[in-house]
Order: sequence, then C-alpha cells, then structure tokens
Amino acid sequence: MRTPDIRRLFLDYFRERGHQLVPSSSLVPDDPTLLLTTAGMVQFKPYFLGESSPPKDRLVSLQKCVRTVDIDNIGTTDRHSTFFEMLGNFSFGDYGKAIAVPWAYEFLTDVLGLAPERLWATVYREDDEAVELWRRVGIPIERIQRLGVAENYWDTGGPGPCGPCSEIFYDRGPAYGREGGPAVDTDRYLEVWNLVFMRYLRGEGGDENTIPFVGDLPRPCLESGLGLERVAMVLQGVDTIHDIDVMAPVMARLGQLTGADVRAEGQRRPARIVVDHVRAAAFLLADGVLPSNEGRGYVLRRLLRRAIRHGQALGVDHPFLHDLAGTVVDQLGQVWPELTERRGLVEQAMGHEEDGFGRTLAQGARLLHTAIRRTREEAVRRSSTSTTPAQPVLSARPVLSGRTAFELHDTFGFPVDLTTEIAAEAGLVVDTDRFEALMDDQRRRAQRARGEARTQGDDRGRGQAYRTILDRTGATRFVGHDRLTEEGSIIGLVRDGTEVPAALEGEHVEVVLDRTPFYAESGGQVGDAGVIRTPDGSELRVVDTGLGAGGDLHVHRAEVVRGELRVGQSVHAVVDDDRRSATARSHSATHVLHAVLRDTLGDHARQHGSLVAPGRLRFDVTHFAPIESDALVRIQDEVNQRLLSDPEVRIWQASRAEAQEAGAIALFGETYGEVVRVVDIGNFSRELCGGTHVGHGSQAGPVRLVGETSVGSGVRRIEALTGIDALRYSDHERVLVEQIAALLGVPRSGEILRRLQGRLDALARAEGELADVRQRERAKLAERLAGKGRDAGGRWIVAERLDDPGVRDGHDVKQGEEIRALVDGVLAYCPSGRPGGAVLGMVRDGKAQLVLGINSAMEQLTAPARDLLRPAGRTIGGGAGGVGRIAHAGGREVNRLDQALAQAAHHLATSTRT
Repeated sequence: MRTPDIRRLFLDYFRERGHQLVPSSSLVPDDPTLLLTTAGMVQFKPYFLGESSPPKDRLVSLQKCVRTVDIDNIGTTDRHSTFFEMLGNFSFGDYGKAIAVPWAYEFLTDVLGLAPERLWATVYREDDEAVELWRRVGIPIERIQRLGVAENYWDTGGPGPCGPCSEIFYDRGPAYGREGGPAVDTDRYLEVWNLVFMRYLRGEGGDENTIPFVGDLPRPCLESGLGLERVAMVLQGVDTIHDIDVMAPVMARLGQLTGADVRAEGQRRPARIVVDHVRAAAFLLADGVLPSNEGRGYVLRRLLRRAIRHGQALGVDHPFLHDLAGTVVDQLGQVWPELTERRGLVEQAMGHEEDGFGRTLAQGARLLHTAIRRTREEAVRRSSTSTTPAQPVLSARPVLSGRTAFELHDTFGFPVDLTTEIAAEAGLVVDTDRFEALMDDQRRRAQRARGEARTQGDDRGRGQAYRTILDRTGATRFVGHDRLTEEGSIIGLVRDGTEVPAALEGEHVEVVLDRTPFYAESGGQVGDAGVIRTPDGSELRVVDTGLGAGGDLHVHRAEVVRGELRVGQSVHAVVDDDRRSATARSHSATHVLHAVLRDTLGDHARQHGSLVAPGRLRFDVTHFAPIESDALVRIQDEVNQRLLSDPEVRIWQASRAEAQEAGAIALFGETYGEVVRVVDIGNFSRELCGGTHVGHGSQAGPVRLVGETSVGSGVRRIEALTGIDALRYSDHERVLVEQIAALLGVPRSGEILRRLQGRLDALARAEGELADVRQRERAKLAERLAGKGRDAGGRWIVAERLDDPGVRDGHDVKQGEEIRALVDGVLAYCPSGRPGGAVLGMVRDGKAQLVLGINSAMEQLTAPARDLLRPAGRTIGGGAGGVGRIAHAGGREVNRLDQALAQAAHHLATSTRT
C-alpha cells in the first residue's frame, strides 16, 4: 500500500467518525517554548491547556514534524528519521481511551489489514484500564507490556500537558531481532501508533521516574498518532524507512550522483544520513527557516553540514544537495505544495550552504585530522612511558583537547558536534566539559559587551497583568482600519508590570481600552502614536502601541500630560494622522518592493522580516548573493514605475484556504487566524496583511533605496525611504555633490569624478612610497632587535620594549599590525634550525601592548603562542588572543609592562608542550 493511500484511508476513517480535518501547521510553531513542531499535538496545545476553544471537539490532521533528539540514530537503525509525517486524531473533552483504543486497533487490522497476531501493546505501569481495553479488542495479555515513565508517560519535556500513553507495536519477525516484545527489542517490534491520554499539567523538574504534577487539565484530552513512514515500512514489506515509496527514489538518485553503492556495508549509513537530512532540510527551508548559528536556523545548518560531510564520505566531490532536494520535491510536492512553491529557495539555499561549508569543512578537517594524529601519537607515547594518565579520565579512549574543539568552532566555524563525530570515528573522545567552559566564557564576554537586557521577571509580571485584564473584560476591539478616532473606555492601567487603578500627571503608564483606533505594532509595522482625552480634560500622549495577552489587547504606552486617569473612564482616542499616513505609505511601498524583488531575483526571494515605519522601511529578503548596484537601480525604478501607474489598493477578507488558493502570500513568522485580510495592489501584489495602507499606489510617493547589506546566511537587507523623506534625501545628496565640487574646485558636478580620481591616484602613490620607507625602517629595527637575542637552554629569545628610544632609534611603530610584522622580521634572524621566540611590548594611547611570536621549531616544543602570552596579558590587565604562531595582548596596567615582558620571556624559555 502506497503512502498516498495510507494518508487518505486514515483521514477518511476519522472524518467518518465526526472529526474535522485541520491543515498541518508550520514546522515553525507559534509557541515560544519550542524551536520546531515535533509532534502532531503542538498546534493544538492551546486547546489542551484551555487557553482557547477548538473549532470542534474532534479533530484529525496530517502534521509534518521534525525531531532531532534521535539524530545519532539516523542511518544506524531502520526506523529513525528526522522528518516524519504524523497522522493524528484528537479529542478535547469528548471521547477517551475506551473509544480510541478500539478505533486504533480496527483501523490497523480491518482497514490496513495488519495481522492481529503480530500486534503488541505497551501501557503505563499503573494503567490497568488500558490493559483491559487492549485485552478486550483482541491483544492477549502476554502481548501487553507495562513500562515506566520514560517509555509510557508523555509530556512536552517541560511545563505543559501530560499523561500516560499506550503504544502499538508490530512484530516484524525473528529476522529483525530478539523475541520478548517491545520491552526487549524496539527494532524487531516496530512502534506504529501512540495514544496519549492527557489529564494533568506538569511543572518544572522531574526525571525518568517521577512527574512533578501542578494540577489537572481543564478537561481531559486525547492525542492519538500513527507514524506514516513506519506503517508504510510494514505495509510495503521493506526493511527500512529509506526503502518506502517516497524515500527509495531519493536514495536511488543519491547513488546516481555519487556513484556509490548506497546499500553496501560502509556506504549504507552515510547514504541514509544524507537522504534523511536533505529531506528534513527541504521542509524546514520551505517553511521559511534559513541556516544560521542559533535556534532553528542552527538545527537546519547542522542537518545540512552533516549531509555535506557524509556526502563526501560517499565520494562526492561536487555540489549535490540541490539536486537531491529536487528529488525530494518531486516525491512530496503534491502532498506538501509549499515544497513546489519554494523549490527555488530550497535548492538555492542548499547550494549556498554547501558552497560555503565545503571550504570550512576542507580547512577545518585538515586541522582536526592533524590534532587527531597528534593526540593518538601522544597517547601512544604516554602509554609506553607511564601507567598514570596525565589527561582527563573521560573514557578509555584518547581525549581530544576541548580547546582544539573550541578553536575549530570559534575560528573556522567548525561545529562541535561534527568534531565529536569525526573524533569518535577515529577512536577519540572530545573533552566537551572544557569546550563548554570555553564557550561559557565567550558567552559571558558577549553578554557584558551587549549589556544586560530587561529581566524576565518584569516581562512575566507584565504578562500576568495583561492576562488578568483580558480575563476580566475581554479583548480590545480594533477599529483603526476604518477611522482614526474612536470613543472608548479604559479597561486597564499597568505601571511597571503591575495593574493600578489610576495614573497621575507626569506618570508613564500602559493603557488598555475596550475599543481603539490605534494600530498595535505587528507584522513589521510600528505602532501608532497620538492622544487620548477624557471628558474632564485629562490628556495622555501616546508614544507607541503594542500588543499584550497573546495579541488580544492593544496596549497604549503613554504619558499623562494633564489631569488624572482612572480605570472605567470614558475616553476619546485620536491617532496622529501624519504619522499613520507616512507609515501607510511605507507599508504599501513594502508590498510593491516585495513583488518587484520576486520578479527581478526569482520566486525564491521571499520576505524574511521587515520594519515599516513613518517615511522609511527595512526589508529582509531571502537571496544568496549581494544585489549589485545596477540591479538595485533597476529595482528602484520598477518600484516607482508601478507606484506612479497608480494601482488601486484593494482590501478584502476570506478564509485562509480561499486566500491561499487565490495566490495570496503568507509571510514567514506571522500567525494568521481562520479569516484573513488580503491586500491587493494592482494586479501584481497579493499578500495576507493586517497593516494599514494607502488607497492608491501614487499616494505612497517616491521610494528611494539607500542600502543593501547581508544580515545572515542567505538573507539580504534592503533599506529605503518613502514619500517626503525620500525627497529630502535626494535634496541632501544634491547639496552634498555641490559642496564636493566646490572643495575640488570644479565648476560642474560632471567633472567631480575625473578630478577626484586624480587626487586619489596621487594619494595612493604617496602612501606606497611611505609604506616602502616604513618597511625599510622596520627591517633595520628588526635587525637591531635580533641583535639583542639571547640563548636560553638552546632556545633563541628576544624580549624588548619598543617605546625605548634607544631601541627603535627613530622608527615610530604606530599600529598593532606593524608590531606583528616586526615580530616576524625578528624571527627571520633566528639561527637556522634553532627554536626561536620574540615578544615585543610598548605603551600606546595609554594602553600596554604585547605581541609574541614563535617559529616552527619552537612550536614543536612549547604551548601555543596564545597560551604562552596569557599570563603576561593578565599582568597588564587584559587577556591574550591570536591564532597559530602569533599572539597579542593588551591592558591598562602600563606600569607593569616590564614585568609582563619578563613573564613572557620566561615562558618562551621554559614552556613545554603538554
């Protein structure tokens, strides 16, 4: 039975039993506690918690999921996959296990035709009711196993709904493993269905044996899920999920691309990893996730980089991920149309990541393999000379330095999990404790540099105040799409995270109204400003408007400029018309820019974030190369041409399904309800949007693109001005050109470039001559310094201050780069074959500076240059940095520079490699 038939039969079975079909949610969940959608129940979490009501008490869905907790099992077992499709039926206070258990059994045996004698069940150890239900439907007691919390108790991994679960397993036969049921062997006994009986709320903490309960769910619920790929394995009679109908063609294509026998011993595991990871990555990219170094972007990057590495293990020497991703789209694009719609983005993103990481992998792998070789050699040497280990006792295997792993990560972008994997294949274990300690140090430094953010406690308190208001009065009604003034009432006042009954003149307060014309910041558009007045003459100046209580309340951030405000007062709210109009111009211009970018760059160019503000906009677009200046000029011209054609801006509402069928674009990271607002601009732009817009394109005024930069892998940022701000910018440029012409002494602006080029050429010649002079002076200084070299136990050492006039003899060392070049010059005079090191120091701009260098012979004997210099760096009040044979340090303790130089010289003379 093919996967399309399994999907159809499941969904039809439960629709016939009163379930409403709900579309799959994105892999990017609308839940700040989760990185990715890992289960079919994720989109229904608010229903389980009683925070909102489901459209019906019985729902059925086909949900796409990504789960990386078992990533190390991919390719090793037959059943694990990163991406999977979960067929689920859900009950919210309707039916329970007494109905769900017979339905699951009936569907597997009567509808799909699985042999009843091959079915086993597991239940939570205390769930006598589930045991009896499975026995009644036909599974004998000897094929029902009671297991503990780790196996048969379900939760989200943190605070949230939880409850006992029961699972159905299919016995694949003795060829696949040991007898004894799923408690003994989960390869032979394949889990195909999981039923979760959610009744409780879990708190923080707990372990595999205990669950910290904090209460009951508002009403008992049930989640029941069938794993599509695993059932397909059974029904199609194949050994692994990689052999089912939607995966086998991808595996075959990989064999064609690599020339490898993807089923052969030694090739099978890397081939499975590549196919699995490319499949998961394609879905993540189609849902708007892009590779990055944090969050879900890092999950995607990790998958792609593992796929690249294992592709190389199969012998791939050319880019191949985009081709393999195309086969994934061919197999699944009909079921998941977002794959087809964003095929260009998927293929380009993979190609871009593969191109970038290919260089990183080659460079990092060379350094890693050198470190592995040295670690092995050191382990052999130690074992032959001593029985006492001098390295951390992490395992019986040799230990690769955590600092090596950190430097690979920090300097070359080489992921630590990849370092760990490669080291393990070479028989080593990485000192991950040391790695994490170094990463923590780096994070703390970054935190100090950024400054402390607002405390989470304040946010939690403010959120609770909003929820209290919402529970008491209901949601704010927004009327600002139709008008800029409105009569309303104050339903809540919040100050410093706490609800207050009144606010006095001069106080800053957050005001919640029952009705408001103020647009709250969302969808990239900034919030409105304006005034709120009461009948008794009190007045508030609103500086911004945001959302609270999950988006149900409009929160007006304001200052009481006159009188006193109290909860319950009637008010007259007035939006700043000029600010709103300028913002609307920017928003309509943003939609037109989006359309032009797609037409110019390709369909992969999708919005990945934006800022819409009065007179300006910032637009992040998925694209994998800089947008050249001539292309930006064409894009700007096309945007203005379309606006000047004065297209009508038409706004209408529809169900989300109707809007998507009509071609409306939904934006990454935005949350939409069942009824959506669609904004049409002419016949070239149709987007889902809740923001404010002009009535006709010409009202947006001119658009001036003023910047294009990279803000991450595969994302470019375009900044633009709109309306009067665009005109002012052009006037400023005209005045600037006139001033430059006057400075250069040319009568016309057309001659500026010729005259300026002449001046720049002359300057370049002068700078070249000066550089030659300084290089000759530096060579003389290096020779003088080398003449002060001394012998220290067979090592040649130079340690001198450069701010001593007798040392530099007129040559003024001005820059840190010059000091480093000087160290190299000194080391060149080291007698041939001898280990040599040089450390130079000086005080410049009130700061002590040190640069230390070692030659290749010294490198074989001592610690790395950075480690040699670190104690001296601490002496002058700083640290040490650098890579390879050159290190540098700086600090404010200038009076301790001589002491630091002596320390560094001592370490050069005595340090040995450990």
